[in-house]
Amino acid sequence: MPELPDVVVYIEALEQRIVGKTLERVRIASPFLLRTTSPAVAEVHGSAARQVRRIGKRIAIGFEGELWLVLHLMIAGRLHWREPAVKLPARRGLAAFDFTGGSLLLTEAGSQKRASLHVVRGEDGLGTLDPGGLEVLGARLDDFSSVLTSENHTLKRALTDPRLFSGIGNAYSDEILHRAGLSPVTLTQRLGAEEIRRLFDATAATLEEWLARLRAEARGGFPEHVTAFREGMAVHGKYGQPCPRCGGKVQRIRYAANETNYCPQCQTGGKLLADRALSRLLREDWPRTLEELEALRRHVS
Repeated sequence: MPELPDVVVYIEALEQRIVGKTLERVRIASPFLLRTTSPAVAEVHGSAARQVRRIGKRIAIGFEGELWLVLHLMIAGRLHWREPAVKLPARRGLAAFDFTGGSLLLTEAGSQKRASLHVVRGEDGLGTLDPGGLEVLGARLDDFSSVLTSENHTLKRALTDPRLFSGIGNAYSDEILHRAGLSPVTLTQRLGAEEIRRLFDATAATLEEWLARLRAEARGGFPEHVTAFREGMAVHGKYGQPCPRCGGKVQRIRYAANETNYCPQCQTGGKLLADRALSRLLREDWPRTLEELEALRRHVS
């Protein structure tokens, strides 16, 4: 799922291309995309785009008459800048937004169509789509600490809760926790002041670093390789690979369609966190250290 750095780079590319341009029409190919009926999407036709804004992980495009088109790309939605009146791809194409000078194409891979489009009016309409999470970049440590400890959740859940923190998802939360040297399953209300500061600094540094990397990668063009799995990431998507800090093997916790990646040596004092699928199978035989895990694997093979 595109997260804060990816969404910001999308927005910067859109600002260069559509602000001041007229939206001639919206072509919607998927009946599952549009989630609102009033205002009608046709009300935006013929209006000029005035601004582009981020709301959490959503992209909001503001038009004349205080109308907004709000896109949520979810896991597999992606944006592309194409020639005017581009043909929608048969399988992946969800919608095309035809501006004077070019078309913004929305695609989504896979069969589960989760991306969404809302049409709302004014700041009140935008407010209904804003989960209200803290914008960490520019925030104060006291505000970060207050939000983090307002509920007692695991660090992984807290960082990815849009009601608590804005724009952070599965990928960058892994990178943040690795940089901070904190376990993803540590409870927020058990953190000390030094650990909270470490997490605060790591959150800002990680987001700023990846913003700079993605901007450099785009080079002023439209970002076409948005992915949750980046070559330069330390642990996210790196299961079984060496940790760039200590050289130990990156491990994972799998749940539903997601997984959390972490380094036991750097984050959990060498302890393995129980993977639901394997721990359910092994029960009391679940290995507690990397050495036990390696021995188990050698025995099985």
